Amino acid sequence: MKFSEYAVGQRYETKSIKLSKTDIMEFAKIYDPQYMHLDEEKAKKGRFGSLIASGMQTMNISFKLWIEVGVYGENVVAGTGMNHIQFIKPVFPDDELSVVAEVIELLPRRRGNGIVTVLLTTYNQNHQKVFQAELSALIDN
Repeated sequence: MKFSEYAVGQRYETKSIKLSKTDIMEFAKIYDPQYMHLDEEKAKKGRFGSLIASGMQTMNISFKLWIEVGVYGENVVAGTGMNHIQFIKPVFPDDELSVVAEVIELLPRRRGNGIVTVLLTTYNQNHQKVFQAELSALIDN
């Protein structure tokens, strides 16, 4: 979409993705090698009683699901920021995540392009909010 086609309040819903124990562990081995993501026995004794996904993995999945909606299309120039990142609830093996993206701010720039900020809110299969962040991108017109 072109910058001029965005409006504050537009909402988009993504498809969902199910996160397996293997998905969690494979991501953690490379990007977040902490016990709560890798050591099942130790994680069972921990605060959450189970392995949990890395917050970074939840954030990446949220971004992926949003991008796959295709709203930015060929008009996106680059990401410009991510603010107010919140890891609200843990994500467990076999949780199914989906995202609601809402346009919350438009900042016009030179030559008709501008910054579009969306609020990404990620939910599990029980409709519990697990992640939220504001994502901004420069969009051409």
